[in-house]
Amino acid sequence: MENRSAGHEELMNLAARIKEAAPALSPLPREKKDEILLAGAQALLDSAQDILAANALDIEAGQKKGLSTGLLDRLALTDARIGAMAEGIRQVAELHDPVGELMWQDTRPNGLHVRRVRVPFGIIGMIYEARPNVTADAFALCLKTGNAVMLRGGSDALRSNHAIVKALRGAIASCGVPEDVLVLLEAPGHDVTHEMMRLSGTLDLLIPRGGAGLIRSCLENAAVPVIETGTGNCFLYVDEEADLDMAQRILINGKTQRVGVCNALESLLVHEKRAAAFLPGALKALEPWNVTVHGDETVCALYPKAVPATEEDWGREYLDYEISARIVSSVDEAIAHVNRYHTRHSDAIVTKIPEHGRRFQNEVDAACVYVNASTRFTDGFEFGFGAEIGISTQKLHARGPMGLEALTTYKYLIDGDGQVRG
Repeated sequence: MENRSAGHEELMNLAARIKEAAPALSPLPREKKDEILLAGAQALLDSAQDILAANALDIEAGQKKGLSTGLLDRLALTDARIGAMAEGIRQVAELHDPVGELMWQDTRPNGLHVRRVRVPFGIIGMIYEARPNVTADAFALCLKTGNAVMLRGGSDALRSNHAIVKALRGAIASCGVPEDVLVLLEAPGHDVTHEMMRLSGTLDLLIPRGGAGLIRSCLENAAVPVIETGTGNCFLYVDEEADLDMAQRILINGKTQRVGVCNALESLLVHEKRAAAFLPGALKALEPWNVTVHGDETVCALYPKAVPATEEDWGREYLDYEISARIVSSVDEAIAHVNRYHTRHSDAIVTKIPEHGRRFQNEVDAACVYVNASTRFTDGFEFGFGAEIGISTQKLHARGPMGLEALTTYKYLIDGDGQVRG
Protein backbone atom coordinates (compact mmCIF):
# COMPACT_ATOMS: atom_id res chain seq x y z
CA MET A 1 0.00 0.00 0.00
CA GLU A 2 2.91 2.36 0.79
CA ASN A 3 4.49 1.69 -2.61
CA ARG A 4 1.16 2.28 -4.36
CA SER A 5 0.68 5.56 -2.47
CA ALA A 6 4.22 6.70 -3.25
CA GLY A 7 3.80 5.68 -6.88
CA HIS A 8 0.51 7.58 -7.16
CA GLU A 9 2.11 10.67 -5.66
CA GLU A 10 5.04 10.47 -8.09
CA LEU A 11 2.74 9.99 -11.08
CA MET A 12 0.51 12.92 -10.14
CA ASN A 13 3.57 15.10 -9.61
CA LEU A 14 4.95 14.17 -13.04
CA ALA A 15 1.56 14.73 -14.67
CA ALA A 16 1.31 18.23 -13.23
CA ARG A 17 4.86 19.10 -14.23
CA ILE A 18 4.59 17.84 -17.81
CA LYS A 19 1.25 19.60 -18.35
CA GLU A 20 2.84 22.86 -17.24
CA ALA A 21 5.93 22.37 -19.40
CA ALA A 22 4.35 21.00 -22.61
CA PRO A 23 3.01 24.33 -24.01
CA ALA A 24 6.60 25.58 -24.29
CA LEU A 25 7.23 23.18 -27.18
CA SER A 26 4.49 24.09 -29.64
CA PRO A 27 5.80 27.57 -30.59
CA LEU A 28 9.43 26.44 -31.01
CA PRO A 29 10.80 26.87 -34.53
CA ARG A 30 12.62 24.01 -36.18
CA GLU A 31 16.00 25.63 -35.51
CA LYS A 32 15.44 25.61 -31.76
CA LYS A 33 14.19 22.04 -31.71
CA ASP A 34 17.20 20.91 -33.73
CA GLU A 35 19.50 22.78 -31.33
CA ILE A 36 18.02 20.78 -28.44
CA LEU A 37 18.35 17.51 -30.36
CA LEU A 38 22.01 18.09 -31.15
CA ALA A 39 22.65 19.01 -27.53
CA GLY A 40 20.90 15.79 -26.49
CA ALA A 41 23.03 13.69 -28.83
CA GLN A 42 26.21 15.22 -27.43
CA ALA A 43 24.96 14.79 -23.86
CA LEU A 44 24.61 11.03 -24.43
CA LEU A 45 28.21 10.81 -25.64
CA ASP A 46 29.47 12.99 -22.78
CA SER A 47 27.58 10.84 -20.25
CA ALA A 48 28.50 7.51 -21.84
CA GLN A 49 30.51 6.24 -18.89
CA ASP A 50 27.75 7.02 -16.41
CA ILE A 51 25.19 5.38 -18.71
CA LEU A 52 27.36 2.27 -19.17
CA ALA A 53 27.95 2.00 -15.42
CA ALA A 54 24.21 2.14 -14.79
CA ASN A 55 23.60 -0.38 -17.56
CA ALA A 56 26.16 -2.78 -16.10
CA LEU A 57 24.14 -2.85 -12.87
CA ASP A 58 20.96 -3.56 -14.84
CA ILE A 59 22.69 -6.37 -16.76
CA GLU A 60 24.00 -7.90 -13.54
CA ALA A 61 20.53 -7.79 -11.99
CA GLY A 62 19.02 -9.26 -15.17
CA GLN A 63 21.46 -12.16 -15.18
CA LYS A 64 20.64 -12.93 -11.55
CA LYS A 65 16.96 -12.74 -12.41
CA GLY A 66 17.46 -15.26 -15.24
CA LEU A 67 16.58 -13.06 -18.21
CA SER A 68 16.93 -14.83 -21.56
CA THR A 69 19.81 -14.19 -23.95
CA GLY A 70 17.53 -12.22 -26.22
CA LEU A 71 16.22 -9.98 -23.44
CA LEU A 72 19.73 -9.38 -22.11
CA ASP A 73 20.80 -8.37 -25.61
CA ARG A 74 17.92 -5.89 -25.78
CA LEU A 75 18.98 -4.47 -22.44
CA ALA A 76 22.72 -4.26 -23.07
CA LEU A 77 24.40 -0.99 -24.01
CA THR A 78 27.91 -0.51 -25.41
CA ASP A 79 29.89 2.49 -26.59
CA ALA A 80 28.81 1.60 -30.12
CA ARG A 81 25.12 1.42 -29.18
CA ILE A 82 25.28 4.73 -27.35
CA GLY A 83 26.98 6.16 -30.43
CA ALA A 84 24.17 4.79 -32.59
CA MET A 85 21.59 6.36 -30.26
CA ALA A 86 23.33 9.73 -30.61
CA GLU A 87 23.55 9.34 -34.39
CA GLY A 88 19.85 8.53 -34.54
CA ILE A 89 19.09 11.78 -32.72
CA ARG A 90 21.33 13.71 -35.11
CA GLN A 91 19.53 12.16 -38.07
CA VAL A 92 16.19 13.26 -36.65
CA ALA A 93 17.57 16.80 -36.39
CA GLU A 94 18.36 16.71 -40.11
CA LEU A 95 14.87 15.60 -41.10
CA HIS A 96 12.06 17.83 -42.27
CA ASP A 97 9.90 19.19 -39.47
CA PRO A 98 6.30 18.20 -40.25
CA VAL A 99 4.71 20.53 -37.70
CA GLY A 100 2.79 23.31 -39.44
CA GLU A 101 2.90 21.53 -42.79
CA LEU A 102 -0.01 22.39 -45.08
CA MET A 103 -1.78 19.14 -45.93
CA TRP A 104 -4.76 20.49 -47.89
CA GLN A 105 -6.53 23.75 -48.58
CA ASP A 106 -9.64 24.99 -50.35
CA THR A 107 -11.58 28.21 -50.78
CA ARG A 108 -15.29 27.56 -50.46
CA PRO A 109 -17.94 29.26 -52.65
CA ASN A 110 -18.83 31.52 -49.69
CA GLY A 111 -15.25 32.79 -49.51
CA LEU A 112 -14.11 30.79 -46.46
CA HIS A 113 -10.51 29.63 -46.83
CA VAL A 114 -10.02 26.24 -45.17
CA ARG A 115 -6.61 24.73 -44.44
CA ARG A 116 -5.60 21.42 -42.84
CA VAL A 117 -2.20 21.59 -41.10
CA ARG A 118 -0.09 19.17 -39.07
CA VAL A 119 0.12 19.79 -35.32
CA PRO A 120 1.59 17.89 -32.34
CA PHE A 121 -0.58 15.54 -30.30
CA GLY A 122 0.53 17.35 -27.15
CA ILE A 123 1.66 14.87 -24.48
CA ILE A 124 2.56 11.31 -25.39
CA GLY A 125 2.92 8.43 -22.93
CA MET A 126 5.43 5.68 -23.70
CA ILE A 127 5.36 2.34 -21.86
CA TYR A 128 8.11 -0.02 -22.90
CA GLU A 129 10.20 -2.93 -21.72
CA ALA A 130 13.95 -3.39 -21.24
CA ARG A 131 15.20 -1.44 -24.26
CA PRO A 132 17.11 1.67 -23.19
CA ASN A 133 17.58 2.84 -26.79
CA VAL A 134 13.81 3.48 -26.92
CA THR A 135 14.36 6.25 -24.35
CA ALA A 136 16.56 8.21 -26.75
CA ASP A 137 14.32 7.49 -29.76
CA ALA A 138 11.23 8.72 -27.90
CA PHE A 139 12.99 11.90 -26.83
CA ALA A 140 14.17 12.68 -30.37
CA LEU A 141 10.94 12.02 -32.24
CA CYS A 142 8.65 13.63 -29.68
CA LEU A 143 10.84 16.72 -29.31
CA LYS A 144 11.08 17.21 -33.08
CA THR A 145 7.30 17.04 -33.42
CA GLY A 146 6.61 19.36 -30.49
CA ASN A 147 5.29 16.64 -28.18
CA ALA A 148 6.15 16.34 -24.51
CA VAL A 149 6.67 12.72 -23.44
CA MET A 150 6.16 10.74 -20.24
CA LEU A 151 8.27 7.59 -20.20
CA ARG A 152 7.61 4.37 -18.30
CA GLY A 153 10.47 1.99 -18.98
CA GLY A 154 10.70 -1.58 -17.76
CA SER A 155 12.07 -2.19 -14.29
CA ASP A 156 14.93 -4.25 -15.73
CA ALA A 157 16.34 -1.08 -17.35
CA LEU A 158 15.52 1.39 -14.59
CA ARG A 159 19.10 2.49 -13.87
CA SER A 160 19.97 2.77 -17.57
CA ASN A 161 16.87 4.82 -18.36
CA HIS A 162 17.47 7.09 -15.39
CA ALA A 163 21.01 7.87 -16.58
CA ILE A 164 19.88 8.49 -20.18
CA VAL A 165 16.98 10.74 -19.15
CA LYS A 166 19.23 12.67 -16.76
CA ALA A 167 21.61 13.45 -19.63
CA LEU A 168 18.80 14.43 -22.01
CA ARG A 169 16.98 16.61 -19.48
CA GLY A 170 20.23 18.46 -18.86
CA ALA A 171 20.54 19.11 -22.59
CA ILE A 172 16.96 20.40 -22.79
CA ALA A 173 17.50 22.77 -19.86
CA SER A 174 20.80 24.02 -21.32
CA CYS A 175 18.83 25.25 -24.35
CA GLY A 176 16.43 27.29 -22.24
CA VAL A 177 13.42 24.94 -22.49
CA PRO A 178 11.68 23.39 -19.44
CA GLU A 179 13.28 20.00 -18.83
CA ASP A 180 9.90 18.62 -17.73
CA VAL A 181 8.87 18.18 -21.37
CA LEU A 182 10.68 14.84 -20.80
CA VAL A 183 9.85 12.91 -17.62
CA LEU A 184 10.47 9.35 -16.46
CA LEU A 185 8.09 7.48 -14.15
CA GLU A 186 10.30 5.37 -11.87
CA ALA A 187 7.96 4.20 -9.10
CA PRO A 188 7.81 0.38 -8.91
CA GLY A 189 4.74 -1.75 -9.45
CA HIS A 190 2.09 -2.57 -12.04
CA ASP A 191 -0.52 -0.48 -10.24
CA VAL A 192 1.19 2.79 -11.08
CA THR A 193 1.66 1.66 -14.70
CA HIS A 194 -2.06 0.96 -14.98
CA GLU A 195 -2.78 4.32 -13.42
CA MET A 196 -0.59 6.01 -16.04
CA MET A 197 -2.64 4.28 -18.76
CA ARG A 198 -5.70 6.11 -17.44
CA LEU A 199 -4.30 9.66 -17.43
CA SER A 200 -6.94 10.89 -19.85
CA GLY A 201 -6.64 14.44 -18.57
CA THR A 202 -2.91 14.51 -19.25
CA LEU A 203 -1.93 12.09 -22.01
CA ASP A 204 -3.19 12.60 -25.53
CA LEU A 205 -1.80 9.32 -26.86
CA LEU A 206 -0.33 6.14 -25.37
CA ILE A 207 2.27 4.06 -27.22
CA PRO A 208 3.25 0.72 -25.67
CA ARG A 209 6.35 -0.97 -27.01
CA GLY A 210 7.09 -4.49 -25.88
CA GLY A 211 5.74 -8.01 -25.74
CA ALA A 212 2.22 -9.30 -26.24
CA GLY A 213 1.38 -9.06 -22.54
CA LEU A 214 2.24 -5.37 -22.35
CA ILE A 215 0.33 -4.55 -25.53
CA ARG A 216 -2.74 -6.45 -24.33
CA SER A 217 -2.62 -4.77 -20.92
CA CYS A 218 -2.59 -1.32 -22.53
CA LEU A 219 -5.43 -2.14 -24.90
CA GLU A 220 -7.55 -3.52 -22.05
CA ASN A 221 -6.82 -0.89 -19.39
CA ALA A 222 -6.08 2.41 -21.13
CA ALA A 223 -8.47 5.35 -20.96
CA VAL A 224 -6.54 7.25 -23.65
CA PRO A 225 -6.05 6.35 -27.34
CA VAL A 226 -3.50 3.56 -27.85
CA ILE A 227 -1.37 2.75 -30.88
CA GLU A 228 -0.73 -1.00 -30.91
CA THR A 229 2.93 -1.64 -31.63
CA GLY A 230 4.27 -4.91 -32.76
CA THR A 231 4.95 -8.20 -31.36
CA GLY A 232 6.72 -9.83 -34.26
CA ASN A 233 6.03 -13.35 -35.44
CA CYS A 234 7.80 -12.62 -38.73
CA PHE A 235 7.77 -15.17 -41.59
CA LEU A 236 10.16 -16.06 -44.39
CA TYR A 237 8.74 -18.04 -47.32
CA VAL A 238 11.13 -19.74 -49.77
CA ASP A 239 9.23 -20.11 -53.03
CA GLU A 240 9.31 -22.93 -55.60
CA GLU A 241 11.74 -20.92 -57.74
CA ALA A 242 14.15 -19.10 -55.48
CA ASP A 243 17.85 -18.29 -55.18
CA LEU A 244 18.67 -20.69 -52.36
CA ASP A 245 21.94 -18.99 -51.45
CA MET A 246 20.04 -15.72 -51.08
CA ALA A 247 17.35 -17.46 -49.04
CA GLN A 248 19.95 -18.90 -46.68
CA ARG A 249 21.60 -15.50 -46.18
CA ILE A 250 18.25 -13.91 -45.41
CA LEU A 251 17.34 -16.74 -43.04
CA ILE A 252 20.59 -16.45 -41.09
CA ASN A 253 20.43 -12.67 -40.94
CA GLY A 254 16.78 -12.61 -39.90
CA LYS A 255 17.09 -15.29 -37.25
CA THR A 256 20.52 -14.78 -35.70
CA GLN A 257 21.65 -11.16 -36.00
CA ARG A 258 19.57 -10.06 -32.99
CA VAL A 259 17.07 -12.55 -31.63
CA GLY A 260 15.41 -10.23 -29.13
CA VAL A 261 13.99 -7.71 -31.59
CA CYS A 262 10.50 -7.64 -33.08
CA ASN A 263 11.68 -7.79 -36.71
CA ALA A 264 13.65 -11.01 -36.22
CA LEU A 265 12.49 -14.11 -38.08
CA GLU A 266 10.47 -16.55 -36.03
CA SER A 267 8.90 -18.74 -38.74
CA LEU A 268 10.10 -20.39 -41.97
CA LEU A 269 7.98 -21.75 -44.81
CA VAL A 270 9.51 -23.68 -47.71
CA HIS A 271 7.86 -24.84 -50.93
CA GLU A 272 7.78 -28.63 -51.13
CA LYS A 273 9.73 -28.58 -54.43
CA ARG A 274 12.72 -26.89 -52.75
CA ALA A 275 12.59 -28.52 -49.34
CA ALA A 276 15.14 -31.26 -49.95
CA ALA A 277 17.55 -28.92 -51.70
CA PHE A 278 17.26 -26.09 -49.17
CA LEU A 279 16.41 -27.25 -45.68
CA PRO A 280 19.25 -29.60 -44.65
CA GLY A 281 21.99 -27.12 -45.54
CA ALA A 282 20.15 -23.99 -44.43
CA LEU A 283 19.19 -25.39 -41.03
CA LYS A 284 22.68 -26.78 -40.55
CA ALA A 285 23.96 -23.26 -41.18
CA LEU A 286 22.02 -22.15 -38.09
CA GLU A 287 23.83 -24.65 -35.86
CA PRO A 288 26.68 -22.33 -34.79
CA TRP A 289 24.01 -20.31 -32.97
CA ASN A 290 22.36 -23.45 -31.50
CA VAL A 291 19.02 -22.58 -33.05
CA THR A 292 16.23 -24.97 -32.06
CA VAL A 293 14.06 -25.85 -35.05
CA HIS A 294 10.39 -26.73 -34.43
CA GLY A 295 9.38 -28.54 -37.59
CA ASP A 296 6.52 -30.42 -39.19
CA GLU A 297 6.95 -34.09 -40.17
CA THR A 298 8.78 -33.38 -43.43
CA VAL A 299 11.13 -30.88 -41.80
CA CYS A 300 11.95 -33.36 -39.04
CA ALA A 301 12.64 -36.05 -41.65
CA LEU A 302 14.95 -33.80 -43.64
CA TYR A 303 16.66 -32.35 -40.55
CA PRO A 304 16.72 -34.94 -37.74
CA LYS A 305 17.86 -32.39 -35.14
CA ALA A 306 14.48 -30.63 -35.42
CA VAL A 307 11.87 -31.17 -32.72
CA PRO A 308 8.20 -31.73 -33.61
CA ALA A 309 6.27 -28.48 -33.83
CA THR A 310 3.00 -27.94 -32.00
CA GLU A 311 0.10 -25.79 -33.16
CA GLU A 312 1.30 -23.11 -30.76
CA ASP A 313 4.69 -22.92 -32.49
CA TRP A 314 3.27 -21.51 -35.73
CA GLY A 315 2.15 -18.36 -33.94
CA ARG A 316 4.95 -17.92 -31.39
CA GLU A 317 7.29 -14.97 -31.08
CA TYR A 318 10.28 -16.80 -29.61
CA LEU A 319 12.64 -13.84 -29.03
CA ASP A 320 15.34 -16.48 -28.73
CA TYR A 321 17.40 -18.90 -30.82
CA GLU A 322 14.34 -20.86 -31.96
CA ILE A 323 12.35 -20.99 -35.19
CA SER A 324 9.34 -22.87 -36.53
CA ALA A 325 9.59 -24.48 -39.99
CA ARG A 326 6.90 -25.92 -42.23
CA ILE A 327 6.53 -27.22 -45.77
CA VAL A 328 3.83 -25.77 -48.05
CA SER A 329 2.62 -26.80 -51.49
CA SER A 330 2.08 -23.40 -53.09
CA VAL A 331 2.35 -19.64 -52.71
CA ASP A 332 -1.40 -19.68 -51.93
CA GLU A 333 -0.85 -22.01 -48.98
CA ALA A 334 2.08 -19.89 -47.81
CA ILE A 335 0.02 -16.69 -47.91
CA ALA A 336 -2.88 -18.35 -46.09
CA HIS A 337 -0.58 -19.74 -43.39
CA VAL A 338 1.15 -16.40 -42.87
CA ASN A 339 -2.13 -14.50 -42.61
CA ARG A 340 -3.45 -17.02 -40.10
CA TYR A 341 -0.48 -17.05 -37.71
CA HIS A 342 1.56 -13.86 -38.11
CA THR A 343 1.28 -10.68 -36.07
CA ARG A 344 0.94 -8.32 -39.08
CA HIS A 345 4.46 -7.01 -38.52
CA SER A 346 6.96 -8.04 -41.25
CA ASP A 347 7.02 -10.99 -43.65
CA ALA A 348 9.24 -11.89 -46.58
CA ILE A 349 9.30 -14.06 -49.71
CA VAL A 350 12.37 -15.22 -51.61
CA THR A 351 11.35 -15.88 -55.20
CA LYS A 352 12.44 -15.62 -58.83
CA ILE A 353 8.81 -15.38 -59.97
CA PRO A 354 7.79 -11.69 -60.08
CA GLU A 355 4.09 -12.54 -60.02
CA HIS A 356 4.53 -14.51 -56.79
CA GLY A 357 6.40 -11.60 -55.26
CA ARG A 358 3.61 -9.18 -56.20
CA ARG A 359 0.93 -11.54 -54.90
CA PHE A 360 2.76 -12.02 -51.62
CA GLN A 361 3.08 -8.26 -51.15
CA ASN A 362 -0.52 -7.59 -52.14
CA GLU A 363 -2.17 -10.40 -50.18
CA VAL A 364 -0.12 -10.70 -46.99
CA ASP A 365 -1.76 -8.41 -44.44
CA ALA A 366 1.31 -7.01 -42.71
CA ALA A 367 2.76 -3.57 -42.10
CA CYS A 368 5.91 -4.44 -44.09
CA VAL A 369 6.15 -7.09 -46.80
CA TYR A 370 9.49 -7.90 -48.43
CA VAL A 371 10.54 -9.55 -51.67
CA ASN A 372 14.08 -10.93 -51.60
CA ALA A 373 15.21 -8.98 -48.52
CA SER A 374 15.48 -9.50 -44.77
CA THR A 375 12.73 -8.51 -42.35
CA ARG A 376 15.47 -7.00 -40.20
CA PHE A 377 15.14 -3.83 -42.28
CA THR A 378 11.82 -2.95 -40.63
CA ASP A 379 13.28 -0.12 -38.64
CA GLY A 380 12.90 3.65 -38.63
CA PHE A 381 16.66 4.18 -38.99
CA GLU A 382 16.84 1.83 -41.99
CA PHE A 383 13.80 3.46 -43.62
CA GLY A 384 15.41 6.89 -43.36
CA PHE A 385 13.25 8.15 -40.49
CA GLY A 386 16.27 8.69 -38.22
CA ALA A 387 14.59 6.70 -35.46
CA GLU A 388 11.20 5.26 -34.62
CA ILE A 389 8.81 5.52 -31.73
CA GLY A 390 7.61 1.98 -32.45
CA ILE A 391 6.37 -0.29 -35.23
CA SER A 392 2.61 -0.18 -35.48
CA THR A 393 0.85 -3.41 -36.44
CA GLN A 394 -2.57 -1.81 -36.53
CA LYS A 395 -4.09 0.20 -39.38
CA LEU A 396 -5.23 3.34 -37.54
CA HIS A 397 -3.73 5.91 -37.04
CA ALA A 398 -0.30 4.73 -38.22
CA ARG A 399 1.23 1.53 -39.60
CA GLY A 400 4.79 0.20 -39.72
CA PRO A 401 7.81 2.11 -38.37
CA MET A 402 6.46 5.29 -36.82
CA GLY A 403 8.56 8.33 -37.59
CA LEU A 404 7.81 12.02 -37.35
CA GLU A 405 4.57 12.25 -39.33
CA ALA A 406 3.03 9.47 -37.23
CA LEU A 407 3.50 11.64 -34.14
CA THR A 408 1.38 14.44 -35.51
CA THR A 409 -2.33 14.92 -35.93
CA TYR A 410 -3.97 17.81 -37.74
CA LYS A 411 -6.39 20.62 -37.29
CA TYR A 412 -8.36 22.89 -39.59
CA LEU A 413 -7.68 26.60 -39.83
CA ILE A 414 -10.50 28.66 -41.34
CA ASP A 415 -10.20 32.28 -42.43
CA GLY A 416 -13.19 34.43 -43.32
CA ASP A 417 -14.30 38.02 -43.63
CA GLY A 418 -17.53 38.02 -41.67
CA GLN A 419 -19.39 35.01 -43.12
CA VAL A 420 -22.33 33.61 -41.14
CA ARG A 421 -24.24 30.45 -41.95
CA GLY A 422 -27.74 30.86 -43.25
